[in-house]
Amino acid sequence: MLAVVTGASSGIGFELARIFGEEGYDLVVCAEQGIIDAATELSRTGVRVRPVQADLSTYDGVEQLVAAVEGTPDAVVLNAGVGVGGPFAETDLERELAMIDLNAKHVVHLTKRLLPRMLERGEGRLLYTASIASTMPAPFEAVYGATKAFVLMFAEGIRNELNDSGITVTAFMPGPTATNFFARADMLDTKAGQEKHQDDPKVVARQAFDAMVAGDDAVVTGSFFTRMQGRLNELLPETVKAAAHRRLSEPGSADG
Repeated sequence: MLAVVTGASSGIGFELARIFGEEGYDLVVCAEQGIIDAATELSRTGVRVRPVQADLSTYDGVEQLVAAVEGTPDAVVLNAGVGVGGPFAETDLERELAMIDLNAKHVVHLTKRLLPRMLERGEGRLLYTASIASTMPAPFEAVYGATKAFVLMFAEGIRNELNDSGITVTAFMPGPTATNFFARADMLDTKAGQEKHQDDPKVVARQAFDAMVAGDDAVVTGSFFTRMQGRLNELLPETVKAAAHRRLSEPGSADG
């Protein structure tokens, strides 16, 4: 068996790759930085691990990864992503456009390349990393939230297209998780970034993997609180959800 995992150098992506390895999947793992060290660690699960160092926010980077995938993968995990925090009028345009390319464009590109192989064989699993932010307006990370809403809707759309194809499609939505996400997004001065009880990436990854194996549609992963937030977001009006998100993501809110 073979699994392809993007964004596998750390955090949820690394933990997902580790679980796949422990379940006996050979791995093709990709990230822009740190993937060689991650592959060394992952090889301790006893499976073959092929690291691909590539910038998946670029067309050539995705094509580089596709070329490294020999044959047909049994599972593809489209996890690579970053955030950019701050007031939209002040955040850097180039960073946000690169984020759109990574969070959304790479998802479409890689799926387009690998899904036909899986369809030809008639089986496979696709696992997409969305976010709890995909279920609400996301002030002070408005572009990030929009990219994750795109991922969720894209996964839901192709899931319907792939009914009875043998291909399962699962999207999972983690909440604030103890990774380097907030540091990279310049959000360490926010309540979300300073939350002491962020979810454990090992737990999030296990829940996502189990949902994929079960063939689930879209699941909120993490703690009881995160999962209840997901349930509430199905009921609350957008204005209320936006105000709640603002309290967590507004710069300087950690001091409030």
